[in-house]
Amino acid sequence: MVNEVQESFDKLRSYCENEGFKGWDPFDGLNSKVFNFFKLDKIRITRLAWIQLFKRSPINLRKLTMVEKDYNPKGLGLFLTTYCNLYKISPSNELKEKIKFLVEELLKLRTPGFSGDCWGYNFPWQSRAFYQPKYSPTVVASTFIGCAFLDAYDILGDEKLLKSARSVCDFILNDLNRTEDEEGNFMFSYSPIDNTEVLNASLLGSKMLSRVYSYTKEEELLVPAKKSIKRCCNLQAENGSWRYGMMDIQIWVDSFHTGYNLECIYEYQKYSGDISFQENLSKGLKFYLENFFTDEGIPKYYDNKTYPIDVHAPAQMLITLYRMNEFNQNSDLIDRVLKWTINNFQDDDGYYYYQIKKGTSSKIPYIRWAQAWMMYSLSFYLLQKNEDSVKNNKR
Repeated sequence: MVNEVQESFDKLRSYCENEGFKGWDPFDGLNSKVFNFFKLDKIRITRLAWIQLFKRSPINLRKLTMVEKDYNPKGLGLFLTTYCNLYKISPSNELKEKIKFLVEELLKLRTPGFSGDCWGYNFPWQSRAFYQPKYSPTVVASTFIGCAFLDAYDILGDEKLLKSARSVCDFILNDLNRTEDEEGNFMFSYSPIDNTEVLNASLLGSKMLSRVYSYTKEEELLVPAKKSIKRCCNLQAENGSWRYGMMDIQIWVDSFHTGYNLECIYEYQKYSGDISFQENLSKGLKFYLENFFTDEGIPKYYDNKTYPIDVHAPAQMLITLYRMNEFNQNSDLIDRVLKWTINNFQDDDGYYYYQIKKGTSSKIPYIRWAQAWMMYSLSFYLLQKNEDSVKNNKR
């Protein structure tokens, strides 16, 4: 399987580098010059309908409606960690230069006006819960990029990267809203302009705080991190699952956000030394492994139904199992899921599709959602195999 994964990764890497790491996104419909020319962006219902049209359509409407390819900050963060992983496997000046390039592009894309460094998406988007203007910073994008900066710091030793990652903590602590329970535990909001309670978003904030703590040893970073973890763990169902969020329209249980939750709680424990949530992790991992992957290796979207099959689900599986040190214990599952994913999702041109549905599938080459995530994911597979090889050679 290693050769198949390496071949898939090389084809995907070639595609992404040829595209200059720029591309479209499932949610970038509001960047349409046609849509904005007719002032349709002023009305909530038209924003929501337009985004859903672009997201669900198997036909790419972006050229027709003048949506340009662009850098997605979170996508660049995923690419940055990918090249850091490649550097760990086989250091080279070429990889170091690629890391420096991605760092500089990300520094240019910071959103100004907040307590610390932060990033959003390169498009405005409307969900059923709230509206986010273009480049509005989120805890999700900022955490992925902040952690990527720490990955790069470990390689380059450039203090500005550690400083920026620490600055992301100021954004999380000072600019995000909090919704507290009766015990004083809370969830961080998704962004400074909403008050939503989205579990994986709050947990990502905790992950960022605890990872920075591992460098700076500031105990005050762990206090809010633990309160967020505790709030989210208190909301875990008896079977080990987590709903997406606390609104009535956010009750679903899905694969990749469950994977986020497990990864974040595990990394909080790893960096803080606080193992209070081990039972939650054990229950959650059991539910995750038993409910989101079929015997044939199909990565399900939801716990109770398979379709749409989304490329993000197999991508997050590799990362979750790598981060939790559960990779080799689940090697058979990983091989089945990867084989199915490569055979069904990767185009002959190297890029990965977005979603496979019972009806017409979406094969549009989204740069963040599919390409950056799969490069990121497969790089962890290759990193794990390299680590295993090094250990075996030392025996």
